[in-house]
Amino acid sequence: MFTGIVSGIGRIVEVHALGTDASFGNALTIEAPAGWLGTTAIGDSIALAGACMTVISIDAAHHRFQVEVSAESLAATHGLDAPGEVNLEKALRAGDRLDGHLVSGHVDGVGTVTKFERAGESWQLRVAAPAALARYLALKGSIAVDGVSLTVNRVVDGDGACEFSVNLIPHTVEHTTLHRLAVGRRVNLEVDQIARYVERMLANTTARSD
Repeated sequence: MFTGIVSGIGRIVEVHALGTDASFGNALTIEAPAGWLGTTAIGDSIALAGACMTVISIDAAHHRFQVEVSAESLAATHGLDAPGEVNLEKALRAGDRLDGHLVSGHVDGVGTVTKFERAGESWQLRVAAPAALARYLALKGSIAVDGVSLTVNRVVDGDGACEFSVNLIPHTVEHTTLHRLAVGRRVNLEVDQIARYVERMLANTTARSD
Protein backbone atom coordinates (compact mmCIF):
# COMPACT_ATOMS: atom_id res chain seq x y z
CA MET A 1 0.00 0.00 0.00
CA PHE A 2 1.22 3.51 -0.89
CA THR A 3 0.04 7.11 -0.59
CA GLY A 4 1.07 8.68 -3.90
CA ILE A 5 3.61 10.94 -2.17
CA VAL A 6 6.79 10.49 -4.20
CA SER A 7 9.90 10.48 -2.03
CA GLY A 8 12.56 10.35 -4.72
CA ILE A 9 13.28 10.28 -8.43
CA GLY A 10 15.17 7.19 -9.54
CA ARG A 11 16.57 6.15 -12.87
CA ILE A 12 16.24 2.84 -14.66
CA VAL A 13 19.84 2.22 -15.71
CA GLU A 14 19.66 -1.35 -17.00
CA VAL A 15 16.94 -3.40 -18.69
CA HIS A 16 17.44 -7.13 -19.27
CA ALA A 17 14.91 -9.42 -20.93
CA LEU A 18 14.08 -12.47 -18.81
CA GLY A 19 13.44 -14.61 -21.86
CA THR A 20 13.52 -14.79 -25.65
CA ASP A 21 9.92 -13.95 -26.55
CA ALA A 22 7.08 -11.61 -25.59
CA SER A 23 5.81 -13.93 -22.86
CA PHE A 24 8.81 -12.99 -20.70
CA GLY A 25 9.22 -9.80 -18.71
CA ASN A 26 12.25 -7.67 -17.85
CA ALA A 27 14.68 -7.34 -14.99
CA LEU A 28 15.27 -3.68 -14.15
CA THR A 29 18.15 -2.11 -12.27
CA ILE A 30 17.17 1.21 -10.71
CA GLU A 31 19.53 3.82 -9.31
CA ALA A 32 18.00 5.67 -6.36
CA PRO A 33 19.07 8.99 -4.81
CA ALA A 34 21.97 8.67 -2.36
CA GLY A 35 20.67 7.44 0.99
CA TRP A 36 17.15 6.75 -0.30
CA LEU A 37 17.33 2.98 0.05
CA GLY A 38 18.15 3.27 3.76
CA THR A 39 16.72 0.23 5.54
CA THR A 40 15.18 -1.23 2.37
CA ALA A 41 15.43 -5.04 2.33
CA ILE A 42 14.99 -7.74 -0.28
CA GLY A 43 11.28 -8.51 -0.58
CA ASP A 44 10.16 -4.95 0.15
CA SER A 45 7.62 -3.27 -2.13
CA ILE A 46 8.54 -0.10 -4.02
CA ALA A 47 6.30 1.79 -6.45
CA LEU A 48 7.98 2.63 -9.76
CA ALA A 49 6.00 5.29 -11.63
CA GLY A 50 2.98 4.07 -9.69
CA ALA A 51 3.49 0.34 -10.28
CA CYS A 52 4.20 -1.84 -7.23
CA MET A 53 7.32 -3.97 -7.62
CA THR A 54 9.24 -6.31 -5.31
CA VAL A 55 12.92 -5.71 -4.56
CA ILE A 56 14.92 -8.82 -5.48
CA SER A 57 18.46 -7.51 -4.93
CA ILE A 58 20.20 -4.46 -3.48
CA ASP A 59 23.57 -2.88 -4.26
CA ALA A 60 23.79 -0.37 -1.42
CA ALA A 61 27.27 0.81 -2.38
CA HIS A 62 25.97 2.10 -5.71
CA HIS A 63 22.47 3.07 -4.45
CA ARG A 64 20.89 0.52 -6.76
CA PHE A 65 18.21 -2.15 -6.50
CA GLN A 66 16.68 -4.63 -8.90
CA VAL A 67 13.12 -5.74 -9.65
CA GLU A 68 11.51 -8.09 -12.14
CA VAL A 69 8.55 -6.89 -14.20
CA SER A 70 6.26 -9.49 -15.76
CA ALA A 71 5.11 -9.31 -19.37
CA GLU A 72 1.57 -8.63 -18.10
CA SER A 73 2.77 -5.64 -16.07
CA LEU A 74 4.76 -4.32 -19.02
CA ALA A 75 1.65 -4.50 -21.21
CA ALA A 76 -0.45 -2.64 -18.62
CA THR A 77 2.00 0.19 -17.88
CA HIS A 78 4.34 2.63 -19.55
CA GLY A 79 7.91 3.62 -18.78
CA LEU A 80 9.15 0.32 -17.38
CA ASP A 81 10.66 -1.08 -20.56
CA ALA A 82 13.55 1.33 -21.17
CA PRO A 83 16.12 3.43 -19.27
CA GLY A 84 14.81 6.69 -17.86
CA GLU A 85 13.57 8.50 -14.78
CA VAL A 86 10.88 6.99 -12.55
CA ASN A 87 9.04 8.21 -9.47
CA LEU A 88 9.90 6.20 -6.36
CA GLU A 89 7.81 5.55 -3.25
CA LYS A 90 8.38 3.03 -0.48
CA ALA A 91 5.43 1.05 0.84
CA LEU A 92 3.34 2.62 3.60
CA ARG A 93 4.05 1.41 7.13
CA ALA A 94 1.39 1.03 9.82
CA GLY A 95 1.36 4.28 11.77
CA ASP A 96 2.74 6.42 8.92
CA ARG A 97 1.04 9.67 7.99
CA LEU A 98 -1.35 9.35 5.06
CA ASP A 99 -0.58 12.60 3.24
CA GLY A 100 -1.92 11.64 -0.20
CA HIS A 101 -4.59 8.96 -0.67
CA LEU A 102 -4.64 5.18 -0.53
CA VAL A 103 -2.79 3.84 -3.56
CA SER A 104 -2.34 0.11 -4.22
CA GLY A 105 0.34 0.34 -6.89
CA HIS A 106 -1.85 -1.55 -9.36
CA VAL A 107 -2.07 0.52 -12.54
CA ASP A 108 -5.62 0.63 -13.93
CA GLY A 109 -4.77 2.07 -17.33
CA VAL A 110 -2.50 4.29 -19.36
CA GLY A 111 -3.58 7.81 -20.25
CA THR A 112 -2.21 10.38 -22.69
CA VAL A 113 -1.32 13.98 -21.84
CA THR A 114 -3.44 16.43 -23.84
CA LYS A 115 -2.29 19.65 -22.16
CA PHE A 116 0.57 20.67 -19.87
CA GLU A 117 0.87 24.43 -19.45
CA ARG A 118 1.73 27.04 -16.86
CA ALA A 119 -1.27 28.52 -15.05
CA GLY A 120 0.01 31.33 -12.84
CA GLU A 121 2.51 29.88 -10.40
CA SER A 122 1.21 26.34 -11.04
CA TRP A 123 0.75 23.98 -13.97
CA GLN A 124 -2.43 22.65 -15.54
CA LEU A 125 -2.33 19.03 -16.62
CA ARG A 126 -5.01 17.39 -18.73
CA VAL A 127 -5.03 13.69 -19.45
CA ALA A 128 -7.19 11.58 -21.76
CA ALA A 129 -8.00 8.45 -19.77
CA PRO A 130 -9.38 5.17 -21.15
CA ALA A 131 -13.18 5.23 -21.33
CA ALA A 132 -13.36 2.28 -18.91
CA LEU A 133 -11.96 4.49 -16.13
CA ALA A 134 -14.45 7.34 -16.64
CA ARG A 135 -16.91 6.07 -14.01
CA TYR A 136 -14.21 6.27 -11.34
CA LEU A 137 -13.28 9.90 -11.98
CA ALA A 138 -15.11 12.69 -10.18
CA LEU A 139 -14.63 16.35 -9.34
CA LYS A 140 -12.40 16.66 -6.23
CA GLY A 141 -11.75 12.93 -6.34
CA SER A 142 -8.27 11.39 -6.22
CA ILE A 143 -6.15 10.00 -9.06
CA ALA A 144 -2.57 8.73 -9.17
CA VAL A 145 -0.60 9.85 -12.24
CA ASP A 146 2.71 8.02 -12.62
CA GLY A 147 2.40 7.30 -8.91
CA VAL A 148 1.72 10.90 -7.84
CA SER A 149 -1.41 11.56 -5.76
CA LEU A 150 -3.43 14.37 -7.38
CA THR A 151 -6.89 15.92 -7.03
CA VAL A 152 -9.23 15.98 -10.03
CA ASN A 153 -10.42 19.51 -10.88
CA ARG A 154 -12.47 18.79 -13.99
CA VAL A 155 -13.89 15.79 -15.85
CA VAL A 156 -15.19 15.80 -19.43
CA ASP A 157 -16.67 12.63 -20.93
CA GLY A 158 -16.26 12.06 -24.66
CA ASP A 159 -16.38 9.36 -27.30
CA GLY A 160 -13.87 6.65 -26.51
CA ALA A 161 -12.12 8.54 -23.70
CA CYS A 162 -12.56 10.70 -20.65
CA GLU A 163 -10.43 13.80 -20.14
CA PHE A 164 -9.63 15.00 -16.63
CA SER A 165 -7.69 18.01 -15.38
CA VAL A 166 -5.47 18.45 -12.34
CA ASN A 167 -3.44 21.35 -10.97
CA LEU A 168 0.23 20.82 -10.13
CA ILE A 169 1.98 23.06 -7.63
CA PRO A 170 5.64 23.93 -8.37
CA HIS A 171 6.91 21.59 -5.62
CA THR A 172 5.19 18.59 -7.23
CA VAL A 173 6.57 19.44 -10.67
CA GLU A 174 10.10 19.98 -9.37
CA HIS A 175 10.31 16.86 -7.20
CA THR A 176 8.72 14.24 -9.48
CA THR A 177 9.11 13.09 -13.06
CA LEU A 178 6.01 15.13 -13.96
CA HIS A 179 8.38 17.98 -14.92
CA ARG A 180 9.09 15.97 -18.08
CA LEU A 181 5.47 15.79 -19.21
CA ALA A 182 4.47 17.01 -22.67
CA VAL A 183 1.46 16.67 -24.95
CA GLY A 184 1.31 13.12 -26.28
CA ARG A 185 3.26 11.57 -23.42
CA ARG A 186 1.73 8.47 -21.80
CA VAL A 187 1.17 8.22 -18.04
CA ASN A 188 0.24 5.41 -15.66
CA LEU A 189 -3.14 5.91 -13.98
CA GLU A 190 -4.60 4.39 -10.82
CA VAL A 191 -8.10 5.37 -9.80
CA ASP A 192 -9.25 5.86 -6.22
CA GLN A 193 -9.74 2.55 -4.40
CA ILE A 194 -12.86 3.77 -2.65
CA ALA A 195 -14.51 4.40 -6.02
CA ARG A 196 -13.79 0.82 -7.07
CA TYR A 197 -15.34 -0.62 -3.91
CA VAL A 198 -18.39 1.62 -4.19
CA GLU A 199 -18.97 0.44 -7.76
CA ARG A 200 -18.69 -3.19 -6.67
CA MET A 201 -21.11 -2.73 -3.79
CA LEU A 202 -23.65 -0.90 -5.95
CA ALA A 203 -23.42 -3.60 -8.62
CA ASN A 204 -24.15 -6.31 -6.06
CA THR A 205 -27.03 -4.32 -4.60
CA THR A 206 -28.59 -3.92 -8.06
CA ALA A 207 -28.15 -7.61 -8.82
CA ARG A 208 -29.92 -8.67 -5.60
CA SER A 209 -32.83 -6.33 -6.28
CA ASP A 210 -33.48 -7.69 -9.79
